[in-house]
Amino acid sequence: MKKILVIPGDGIGLEVVPAAVEVIEALGLKIEFIDANAGDGVKKKTGDALPIEVLEMVEDSDAILFGAAGESAADVILPLRREIDSFVNVRPAKAYPGVNALQPNTDLVILRENSEGVYTGIESRVSEEMATLTRVITKTASSRLAEYACEYVKDQGLDKFTIAHKDNVMRITDGLFRKTVESVASGNGVKTESAIMDALAMLMVMYPEKYQVIVCPNLAGDVLSDLAAGLVGGLGLLPSSNIGPNCALFEPVHGTAPDIAGKGVANPIATILSTCMMLEYIGYGEEAARVRLISEQTLSEGKTTPDLGGKENTRGVAAEIISKL
Repeated sequence: MKKILVIPGDGIGLEVVPAAVEVIEALGLKIEFIDANAGDGVKKKTGDALPIEVLEMVEDSDAILFGAAGESAADVILPLRREIDSFVNVRPAKAYPGVNALQPNTDLVILRENSEGVYTGIESRVSEEMATLTRVITKTASSRLAEYACEYVKDQGLDKFTIAHKDNVMRITDGLFRKTVESVASGNGVKTESAIMDALAMLMVMYPEKYQVIVCPNLAGDVLSDLAAGLVGGLGLLPSSNIGPNCALFEPVHGTAPDIAGKGVANPIATILSTCMMLEYIGYGEEAARVRLISEQTLSEGKTTPDLGGKENTRGVAAEIISKL
């Protein structure tokens, strides 16, 4: 029996996560869903956005399904990623038939370093007029990401990946990142190409079909994956996984969407696709492929939420997928 810790969070997380869980429960697998929560709502009740008892539950879980957190996001998702020692954030972006995508040829994956960069939280207020932020890049973290990237492209039948960086300006930190990733890739027989991250952002918009796997530092991965979402139809379509040595956290890339929260019209596809990644991780690859295929069929039939031009609500999309299962 696999144990999945379910943390809906805030906003539309409270709507899309239960919908996704219903889809997985319809498969009848040996999975136990353990309910917990964190985020703004929990902080308002308890004074702590991520109660220690929830963090302790991670140790007994095989994976975590997370929705979204509001203003307390940094106090929730970052500690959860640290707790599982997540070193890579996998963010696929694919244009699906039936969706009015800006770039229908987009089908790429961003592998984002997940433990350091500017997200380590090392900030200082020097004076009233000055604040500083320390950017951390280590050979260890860069190597772990690169090793994962090499395994990933080989599993996908590819022979290269693109390294996004800014070492023309951040010569020491991004220089270390690029050189480390290139060295590991070379040792694994994997080819790499290098791209300045801001120029890459432009090229992704113009020629997304040229890119399959992009490997990048933390902040760059955050920005480039949101850009990729714009190419395929929005954040409601982007799943993600945060991989650690012994556990992984799965979440949609979108946030809490307070403008539509509570209306029941949030797009659950990103969360459902995140659960597909989760199913693969815990050993249910065939079932994951089945749910993914049916989700794509549902999109191609136009049975979608208003953000994609459809008339379905959140539970309606889930129910359509379940009926096909």
